[in-house]
Parts: sequence; structure tokens; C-alpha cells
Amino acid sequence: MHDSTRRDARPRIAPAGLMFLAITSIGWGFNWPVTKFLLGELPPLTLRGVTGVLGAVLLALFAVMRRQSLRVPGGVWPRLLTAAALNVTGWMVLMGLALLWLPASEAALIAYTMPVWASIIAWPVLGERPTVLRTLGLVLAFAGLGSIMGGNGIAASTSKLPGIIMVLVGAFGFALGTVLSKKYPIQLPPITAAAWQIGIGCLPISIVGLLIETTDLSKVTPVGWWLLVYSVVGQFCIAYVSWFAALARLPASVAAIGTMAVPVIGVVASAVALGEPLGAGQIAGLVFTLAAVVLATRG
Repeated sequence: MHDSTRRDARPRIAPAGLMFLAITSIGWGFNWPVTKFLLGELPPLTLRGVTGVLGAVLLALFAVMRRQSLRVPGGVWPRLLTAAALNVTGWMVLMGLALLWLPASEAALIAYTMPVWASIIAWPVLGERPTVLRTLGLVLAFAGLGSIMGGNGIAASTSKLPGIIMVLVGAFGFALGTVLSKKYPIQLPPITAAAWQIGIGCLPISIVGLLIETTDLSKVTPVGWWLLVYSVVGQFCIAYVSWFAALARLPASVAAIGTMAVPVIGVVASAVALGEPLGAGQIAGLVFTLAAVVLATRG
């Protein structure tokens, strides 16, 4: 594999990368209340897997319309399969299963330790030394997430241990995938790369879901069908393509810390759409986390 990093140069933060990162955060943030609503109408693996496969098909068609080749050179396949496994399959499966043992708030709080792992991995692998501002940004980000999730901490009991381990493994895997994608970039057109990663990552999830879960489409409401459209187009097409575009333009640690805005957007969107609490703790979390993102992108 070709090492794309240069340790003697400080990674540059491209404005376009920040724009794509913002689009990603908005798309994934809104998907929290969307997914919560849809889980009341469809089983989890089928929901996540099938919408992902549909999103990948749409991206592939869009790539063809733009005359981007879908061909994958032989040397790119190992990188493509690794990224799909870590950033799509592993993340979705482990986060979904962890909810069998953990409340959603605790699972989300643990999941967003991902920037910590990315920053740690990026130091020896990419030579991205954690700056003072980025370190402070991480501290503020976790203070913000603690406020958002109620500030009660995580009750790490034996009964919750399987869920905690799953979330930590998923977060570490996503961070590893983020750093490896920076060190060994997938040299494909961006839409083609996103289509392959999402398709490869979601296909096994959809197959397992269709085999072991019972899906009754008659239970899907008109609102649910519109939200399914958003899940396919918004989350998988727009947000994932924007994530890969941001990752190509930003240091891995900055891109990872920038995703800390996702739970903030999710909490606010859930409060508006689902009537979930948005009190002083959530507002404090919003301020802390947005400040963390600003510091990270300036560091």
C-alpha cells in the first residue's frame, strides 16, 4: 500500500472539508430521530441493511450518470473491503446489538469516544500530533455530551458489560477505519467509493435481517415511508458521500472530532420532532460541543 502521509508537514484544514463535515453532521444528526421513529415500524437489521443497499444502488446509478467508472482496480479491493467492514458493517451491527444491553443515551455517549481513539491512532500512524486546541476541544466535547445525556455517567454494571464492549469495539473500529482511509486512500471517484463501501457494508446486514427478522410493510405509515426516503437519500447518499469527501480534505483527527456535532443535532432534532427533553443540560451540552468543534477545526 502506498503511504499517503507526510510527517514533516502539518495537515492543512480545507474550507471545503469543513463544509462537507457540516453536511455529514446534519445528515447523521437528523437520522437519530428518523431511525428512532422507524424502529417502531421495521426491525433494526432489515431497516439499516436494506436502506443502505438501496442507497448504494442509487449512488451507483448517479455515478454512471456522471460517467464515473464503477470498476475497482485489483489493488484497491483490500482497502475497500477494510473500510466497508470497519466504517459500515461493524459500526451498524455493533451499535444496534449494544442497545439490547444499554439505554440509547449511554450507548451514544460511549460511541462518541470515537474521536479519542482516532486522535490516538492518528498520532503514530499519520504523524498527527494532538495540538493543545484539539485536546481542549476533546475535553469540551465530552463535557458537552455528558450534559446532553443527563450528566449521570455510565453505570458500568456486569449486566451492561456486553453492550459496553460492543460499543467500544464499534467506536474503535470506526476510528481505525477513518485513520486507515487517510493513510491508504481509496483511489476511486468519491461517489463510486461511497457506493461500493455502503453496498458491501450493508449487504450482509440486509441478508441476515431478511432471514431472521419478520418485516410487515403494512405497518409502515405514510410518514414512515417518507422517512425511509430520507434514510436512503439523506443518510446513505448525501451524508456518507460528504463524510468521505471531508475525510479526503481534513486531518483524520479533525474529521473525527467534527462528528461530535452529530449527537447535538440529534438531541435538538429529537426534541423538536419527538418531544424529547431539551432542558438546561441539553442546552449546556450544545454550547460545549459546538465550542469543541470550533477549537478542533482551528487547532
